[in-house]
Amino acid sequence: MKNIEQMQEQRLEALRLTKSGAPRLPSNPFFGVGPITDATTDEVDSRLRRIAFDTWIEKTYRKFDDKGNDIGGFTTAEISRSMHRGYPADKILTDMMRAIHRYFHFPKANRMAVGLGGGHSGYTVCVQHLMNANDASQRVYVDTPRPESDQSRAAGFFRQSWATQLIEMQRFAEKGCESRIHFAASEGVIPTAAELSALGASIFVGVGHETTGANAYTSREIHELLNWIDGDPANRHAVFDATSMLGAMPWEPELVDAVMAKCCLFMPFQKAIGGVSGYFVASFTPHALALVEKNQQDPSWAIPRQLKIAPPIDARRPLSAERSVDAGPFYDAAEDRMLGGVINTYSALAFAETTFGLLQSEARVGSLVELNKRSAANRAVIDGWVESHPLFSLTVTDAERRGAAVTLLKVEDAGITDPAIHARIIARSKQLLGYEGFTHPNGAFEPGLDAARYVNAFPGTPGDYRAWIGGIREPADIVALLENLQYAYLRAKILVIEEELAKQGVTFAAPVKAGAMVRKDDPEHPYTVLIADLVGLRRGADGEPDDSEIRTYVEEKGGVFHAGPIGDRAALEKGRIHFFYQPNLSTEAEILPQTDKGQYDALIAAATFIPKASVFPFGGVRIGAGTGNMGSASWGGGNGEGGEAPLMNTPGINSRATAQMAMKAILKVVPDLPVDRLHQMVANGDFDTGRQLKDFPTAKLEGQKIAILGYGNIGREVAKLAKAFGMKVAIYARQRHQGWIESEGFDYAASPVEAATGADVLSVHIGLGRLDAATGVYSNAGVVDTQVLDAMNDGAVLVNYDRGEVVDAAALDRALSSGKIAHAAIDADLFKDAATGKLSGPMVPYLPLEERHKGKLELLPHAAADTDHPSRVTGAKQAVDQIFDAIRFKSVTNLKGDLPQGYVSAGGRTPAGIGRVTKRVVSEISGNSELLDELRRTSEKVAAIVGALSVVSDPSHRDRIIDRYTGLLAENAGRQRALLEQLGLYGPAAE
Repeated sequence: MKNIEQMQEQRLEALRLTKSGAPRLPSNPFFGVGPITDATTDEVDSRLRRIAFDTWIEKTYRKFDDKGNDIGGFTTAEISRSMHRGYPADKILTDMMRAIHRYFHFPKANRMAVGLGGGHSGYTVCVQHLMNANDASQRVYVDTPRPESDQSRAAGFFRQSWATQLIEMQRFAEKGCESRIHFAASEGVIPTAAELSALGASIFVGVGHETTGANAYTSREIHELLNWIDGDPANRHAVFDATSMLGAMPWEPELVDAVMAKCCLFMPFQKAIGGVSGYFVASFTPHALALVEKNQQDPSWAIPRQLKIAPPIDARRPLSAERSVDAGPFYDAAEDRMLGGVINTYSALAFAETTFGLLQSEARVGSLVELNKRSAANRAVIDGWVESHPLFSLTVTDAERRGAAVTLLKVEDAGITDPAIHARIIARSKQLLGYEGFTHPNGAFEPGLDAARYVNAFPGTPGDYRAWIGGIREPADIVALLENLQYAYLRAKILVIEEELAKQGVTFAAPVKAGAMVRKDDPEHPYTVLIADLVGLRRGADGEPDDSEIRTYVEEKGGVFHAGPIGDRAALEKGRIHFFYQPNLSTEAEILPQTDKGQYDALIAAATFIPKASVFPFGGVRIGAGTGNMGSASWGGGNGEGGEAPLMNTPGINSRATAQMAMKAILKVVPDLPVDRLHQMVANGDFDTGRQLKDFPTAKLEGQKIAILGYGNIGREVAKLAKAFGMKVAIYARQRHQGWIESEGFDYAASPVEAATGADVLSVHIGLGRLDAATGVYSNAGVVDTQVLDAMNDGAVLVNYDRGEVVDAAALDRALSSGKIAHAAIDADLFKDAATGKLSGPMVPYLPLEERHKGKLELLPHAAADTDHPSRVTGAKQAVDQIFDAIRFKSVTNLKGDLPQGYVSAGGRTPAGIGRVTKRVVSEISGNSELLDELRRTSEKVAAIVGALSVVSDPSHRDRIIDRYTGLLAENAGRQRALLEQLGLYGPAAE
């Protein structure tokens, strides 16, 4: 390369061009396939496609007894080991041939053969049936230069092999003469009809330049070829290697149809589909079939039995019997059947894969006409992109000859003049385009993009990248491919230059560890955090709530835990996060003097109401879900909107505790068995079971309907508990949750009234909703009104362990008076001014009801969610984590409201099994290979047994499966459910 300074400049320029990072990935990284492919995007998609294929096999190929009764479907395993003759193998083959014939618009007059071998070997079979060395008048034109000629000198064995086979067939035949073969002056050129006639050609051989990306045929050339055939259709034949031509013919539909009708086309379908054995399909015109039969009367070479398409009519006389295509492996579309013998040693499963793949491609892309149009459109996309990106050029310069199936690109980098260096960059770029990636001299590893596999140019073909860009691809995918090619080349160029510079002693700094978070806090600043609520609810040895777990946790993370308010700030250790624990703060008068000037950088609170004038410049965390009490203007109040600091919460921490308390409130009154009275009667010896038990009738929870308003973490947990009791569960939530609600076996209700209609229990978990700044009223205030309560059954139970405001207290008063509601349990905040004794909070409107409806109300001071010690400790630990991340890394977890400038969102975090399944949950468990492997094993066993039951129709066979596998099914289904819950994968997905 050039001198060090020039190499450094080249490297810096490539770094500048790639500083934005890798482009968008194509949907599918495979660019070395044919016109039909499964088009799966990744490992998951390919597994799903395999499952879809298994299901299709089972539905399409059925087993019948001798009475014609359907007794079940064949499985892929059965077909993969089945014989290649008889049912269902014969039907599978016929179905495939019919599907190919139909989709690619082959005329019914043309028959299609199926034979062993793909690529060169299969194509040779087609040509050697048409060519006959014993016919001295036969002339063959091949659209490729003569092997070892000056024109083919740059090509390797692969590019010259087609023509080589034809020469050797003539050279080694007794009456052969290789001078009967005419070769093109350059790759992929079709002479005019007059020129072919002048040569005396009777067979035209097109050897598949589109496959290698060398070039395609122009519309004018195809017209000339067809005109030549039309001049003497009985004696002139054209045969193409159509591996990539099918579905990528960039000509008008009428011309495409003419090619399909008048030419013989060879297709190695196992390449396109990925079948488990190699086979080809070839279309022959009636005139070509007549030539095959003529040649077999005076053959010039032996064709192996497995490859014959004109075998003996009398199988008992393999040498002397007449040979005919009527006995060969041909599909006759006019009769819709296979005519003769079928090749053996083929895979029925591979044939089924072809049919399935073709149907899938048709459903995804459309008709053959659409496939061809998209191929031409994709060619235009490449032309336009290359024109505006000077780093690349198209190897085929003639736009009309440029492939519509395959394209060849080369790099035009003026800065790289050494061919060896150029080749190294190209090779390295393909490592990055694939899954290997590469490592820089300083140890930095760039993982593979997996953007484009198999983009190697064929041996002997000019160009750096070859890619199949036919009609199965969306135009956006083509652009993504090109962008990734450019990016990978530039990144590989950086690498190779660094390797060259390293040889000259130039070194580069070691990279920052990938994924490492960058500290953004000030080491000279002592950070302060106010903890304004209890972090432990269990009492210690001194009789006071125990805060030791959180104290230890803070200290283990490198923080400092202080009991009481800030003292001498100057004495605080710099660069540390100091937590000041004051759980007894309650009123604004107590809180504001300590927080009005930003004395604390951040806040952790649970139930305490934080005044608007309190200042916390680095944010706050509410232990729990609702943030209505977090009134500080630093983050814009309880909605977290418009502030300069982040507002966070810890959703799901106390969901189970709240749900269990809600069920406890229900179970105290339903079933309505007077447990206390019965206990006393039994304890007094005043009860006779036989005579008196009838005097205490009741109804169990099972079968009763519970209406749940809200499908958040708590509402879902209540629903799960109610379902465990056998209750009918109806849930009101926003419509986007309907699918998830119904998938868990619950009924969806479009409105609170619909949910409450006919309900025996109503449990509210909808939250306050948004605060209307103009009115000061929350959107869900009073949502449980007279209309909702009247829709319930008489004597129903209401549980409001949400927010006091969501129930209209006046409506509840009327419902209690009428008997519509027999019992109500309310859990809401209640505050008392220490100086005046005045009560405030959302519980206040309920207090008069207790006086009027003695024994019908149970009132709690918002204790259901906030008196569970493990939940409070877990929530406090998470809050500490979130404060550390917000201060040190400007990273916000469980953001509520707006994300302030300068911060990044780290997504959501909830306890395993609580709330929605987030990407973070899946990311965290992806490293737990042991549990994931176990989940996979159990899931596969469940799927295998359920799949067998679904496919088997015969009762006795089904009974055998049930006898064998019921225990295994139950065991693995239970373990699967337990693992899903343990890993936090059981539940609705996050939006």
